[in-house]
Amino acid sequence: MADLNVRIGNLKLKNPVMTASGTFGYGLEYSDFVPLDGIGGIIVKGTTLNPREGNDYPRMAETASGMLNCVGLQNKGVDYFCEHIYPQIKDIDTNMIVNVSGSSPDTYAECAARIDALDRIPAIELNISCPNVKQGGMAFGVTCAGAASVVKAVRKRYHKTLIVKLSPNVTDIAEIARVCEAEGADSVSLINTLMGMAIDIEKRVPLLSIATGGLSGPAVKPVAMRMVWQVAKAVKIPVIGIGGICNAHDAIEFIMAGSTAIQIGTANFLDPAVTIKVRDGIDQWLDRHGCSSVDEIIGTLRA
Repeated sequence: MADLNVRIGNLKLKNPVMTASGTFGYGLEYSDFVPLDGIGGIIVKGTTLNPREGNDYPRMAETASGMLNCVGLQNKGVDYFCEHIYPQIKDIDTNMIVNVSGSSPDTYAECAARIDALDRIPAIELNISCPNVKQGGMAFGVTCAGAASVVKAVRKRYHKTLIVKLSPNVTDIAEIARVCEAEGADSVSLINTLMGMAIDIEKRVPLLSIATGGLSGPAVKPVAMRMVWQVAKAVKIPVIGIGGICNAHDAIEFIMAGSTAIQIGTANFLDPAVTIKVRDGIDQWLDRHGCSSVDEIIGTLRA
């Protein structure tokens, strides 16, 4: 076997395969299908300072080569997570990472600070694609100033590995990544979902309750890979690639484009064991090509 260990800041992953927030629950839901300790890192569903009900149904729709969702960060809040979920997941032998969302820099920072106190949560991932309620709903992650305000506020109160998840709905994602790095991010993950919509032509209404939602799945992979390649050249911190990864071939493409690790999202709904299959597929490819470590192929794209 090749050495699959990688590092994201101070975080050591036993392999570069992670799960994307919102597609793997708290990990426990998949324990009957896959050995959780065989995954490099599990990013649990989005957590906010206060409970959220999420959007009205319908909030998921299938599309060609992907899916749309507008779940709306439904969760019971960070205190519920700390009191009820954390005790159930803290002894899982992998990196359990919490995805943090908010409506202002202060709510992001307060949520992160409460998670900072949990010994067995070694990292958080900031979802900066959330709407800034003080600026008319524009997502924090679509402007340099918005992204900087969140990362700066969280970095002051959070002392472990800080990953920032970038929005693709921007003109220059590399510019946003550089700002996050400058404000203290240890890593960036990308991409979050692309905005899209679908219509019921018989009823002449959108398929989602709020009309638009996030597009994920194989359809976004070429866009995601292009953005990962651009960001990996623009920053010195590790990049985590996300977007339509369904097999080891996809994962290796992202790694060659500059990803130190990758996240699998929508594919978990199709095959609950896809993470382990991708891990094993990466190992087999490395063996076939005489590579002793996954580090040997990170960012090796000749372009």
